Amino acid sequence: MKKKSSIIKLVAFGVVLVLGFILSVFSFQIPGGFYNYKSFASSIKLGLDLKGGVYAVYEADSVGVSDFSSALSATQTRLQDLLVGKGYTESVITVENGNRIRVEVPDVDNPSTIFELIGKPAGLEFVMEGAEDDVLLTGNDIVSAQGGYNSSGVPAVALKFTSEGAKKFADVTTANVNNTMCIYLVTDGVRESEPISRATINEAIVGGNAEISMSGQDIQAAYDLASRITSGMFEVKLSLAESSTVPPSLGEQALTLGVIAGIIGVILVMLFLIWRYRLLGVVASISLVLYTELMLFFLAVLPWVQLTLPGIAGIILSIGMAVDGNVVIYERIRDEYANGKSILAAVHAGFKKATVAIFDSNITTIIAAVVLLIFGSGSISGFGVTLLIGIILSLFTSLVITRFLCKAFVNLNNENSKLYNLKRKAGVSEQPDEVVEDASVAIPQVTNEGGNV
Repeated sequence: MKKKSSIIKLVAFGVVLVLGFILSVFSFQIPGGFYNYKSFASSIKLGLDLKGGVYAVYEADSVGVSDFSSALSATQTRLQDLLVGKGYTESVITVENGNRIRVEVPDVDNPSTIFELIGKPAGLEFVMEGAEDDVLLTGNDIVSAQGGYNSSGVPAVALKFTSEGAKKFADVTTANVNNTMCIYLVTDGVRESEPISRATINEAIVGGNAEISMSGQDIQAAYDLASRITSGMFEVKLSLAESSTVPPSLGEQALTLGVIAGIIGVILVMLFLIWRYRLLGVVASISLVLYTELMLFFLAVLPWVQLTLPGIAGIILSIGMAVDGNVVIYERIRDEYANGKSILAAVHAGFKKATVAIFDSNITTIIAAVVLLIFGSGSISGFGVTLLIGIILSLFTSLVITRFLCKAFVNLNNENSKLYNLKRKAGVSEQPDEVVEDASVAIPQVTNEGGNV
């Protein structure tokens, strides 16, 4: 029964593995033209160094701004937050000539969308419905706007105000409970005809944090509203001066050569594992294939991931950690087997004793990746993201997938011939399908004195 169950599990796993490979590598069109599928690999967003992108230079208007240098620096920060919030984590924002901001955005399908998002809005105004002439707050009173789910699982936008803005907002909400507040974007000094948000004030809001609940709408609507609010928070008015495309900084062939090098490296690692550990090496190679498929999937679906050369370095490092985990496990299994345990017992003990060491080494790497992710920016942050994803996946494949496959293969042939001969000579049992978990317990009377067993 165990053999039959293991065969079924292995066949099902093989089907999943092949299907994952097809979805990861091949793009295709559903017959009839109903749907065009893009593979995981082709859906990954690439950075400026691998694919290039677009750049735009914006002229900042200093009219009416008392501290222009500080306002320009604040605008630069808010531009970075805006683009990161839209998923362009590898975008580069720099100040040029003291009055210009240069924006470089990688892998953009529709550059005009980025230009409109950055260059069009110039201000933000909060007013009460029915009293639109009385501006209560502006974009300068807001520190940040983040889209997401609130504690009730409803899409919402979280607003954080400056200390002065918090006081203004507390006074306004206290005096206007159950009234409707509108938020307008202002372009070229003219307020747009329709507000970007209408929200009913349910209670007085103090403390400098507020939430715009978007019940009945999807999460994308919350992200879009947060982006539009952020785009209206610039300290200075921006006008587009020039724009063009940016070629890959590493050259057109960098990505192709990198992929080829990665494939060759993985194949060489698999060959070494198979040479060193035989069937266990095959198991590790299968786990490595699944690891690669899962990595491609997460790089494609996570909106805040953009792959750069440092990101590829993070992936390669995490592959090394995944292989290292398998090596630690297999060496423990070989030690247990050499001590006379059955194959099944050796596998069980090997995983049990290796788990602590694997967790220790990977947890320290995870901490380093989180630090890079929090405190780094640009390519450094990209390296931290791919390293973090890779380490988590390597833990999963080493401790879960490899263990599952080892047990399945062991159930197909779990007899330790060395142990079986000892059992037979000791008169314990001659049934070849009996599994003894620990040889030291199963045959405690076995000795080797005077050359006799």
